[in-house]
Amino acid sequence: MGVSVDVAYKSLNKFTEILCGDKVEILKTEDSNIMILADGMGSGVKANILATLTSKILGTMFLNGASLEECVETIVETLPICQVRQVAYATFSILQVFHNGDAYLVEFDNPGCIFIRNGKLMTIPENIREVKGKRINEYRFTVQKGDALLLMSDGTIHAGVGRLLNFGWVWEDIADYAVKQYAKTISAMRLASAVCQACDELYEYRPGDDTTVACMRVINAKPVHLMTGPAQDASRDVEMVSSWMGGGDETRRIVCGGTSSTIVSRVLNKSLDVSMDYVDPDIPPIAYMDGIDLVTEGVLTLNRVIQLLKRYTKKETVSEDFFLELDKPNGASMVAKMLIEDCTELHMYVGKAINSAYQNPGLPFDLGIRQNLVEQLKHAVEEMGKPVTVTYY
Repeated sequence: MGVSVDVAYKSLNKFTEILCGDKVEILKTEDSNIMILADGMGSGVKANILATLTSKILGTMFLNGASLEECVETIVETLPICQVRQVAYATFSILQVFHNGDAYLVEFDNPGCIFIRNGKLMTIPENIREVKGKRINEYRFTVQKGDALLLMSDGTIHAGVGRLLNFGWVWEDIADYAVKQYAKTISAMRLASAVCQACDELYEYRPGDDTTVACMRVINAKPVHLMTGPAQDASRDVEMVSSWMGGGDETRRIVCGGTSSTIVSRVLNKSLDVSMDYVDPDIPPIAYMDGIDLVTEGVLTLNRVIQLLKRYTKKETVSEDFFLELDKPNGASMVAKMLIEDCTELHMYVGKAINSAYQNPGLPFDLGIRQNLVEQLKHAVEEMGKPVTVTYY
């Protein structure tokens, strides 16, 4: 079985702190995806440094094939023990999901992983190993499409303590809430954000501890093919459209640009129907073509898409308002939503012809508006952890 994953996380800084004392590392190997959540003791700069050190050490060692014992030994020897509390300076959780469906979970002193399958909470059994004096839970299992796994820092279970809840938000209640949200959400970020938002509300928007929720959802591979701009040589129109139309049934296809969509309509001999609904005065309306997932205007739409993706990659700006904007029925929101929530890899097919409507013909293509937007879009999607290829025509 070949599986892909959707990975995202959301953090809340302790109230008045600029830096978060939790750190998430998302890594890829040739045959797996790895998510590491480290929680540094305390808050602020010291906690941030400790969490960063822990996550970086674990990530580097895992990528180089180190054993759990070697990883823990390095952490123990690198990070000192608190002289007052006599406990480690950082706790951590590690989740590794292989492309064949095998999974490996390691937990040290963080709240337990929430494992959801088919809308139900799955039990993660205790399999405690003692490594360098540390009690570590280790679990090997197999994932399947639709599974969701959430790693958390202890800021989640402390939410509301002494305020709205006497003893904080207990793990069982967090898990129940996550299961309910699982039924409503379609992406890892929405699920992580929903749990984090609930913590923020319990803290009355003044978090008493750094709080992080990291989510991994198991999904099928979802390639997206995006075409924009006419080819520099019109004789390559058929070649460009044919490449863009390649891929399997699971491939989603977007065309951005009036000229581009006209070329697609001509090459495929399909009618192009432009919507008359101006749902956003700043974004031209979308169009419809049989067999094509999304047809939009070019430059204005792509510019707004990039703005949305940049907001998304700045995790602190992702809130309920962001998702409300993502759900709007304008072309830019629809493209951004597909790239965020329904895409595991992006393939762009970019025409190098200069559009005299918005481009000075005297400028080389490298300085053109479309090229700049393509580069920005590529960078934003790669920052989301998704591979991008660009083919020019």
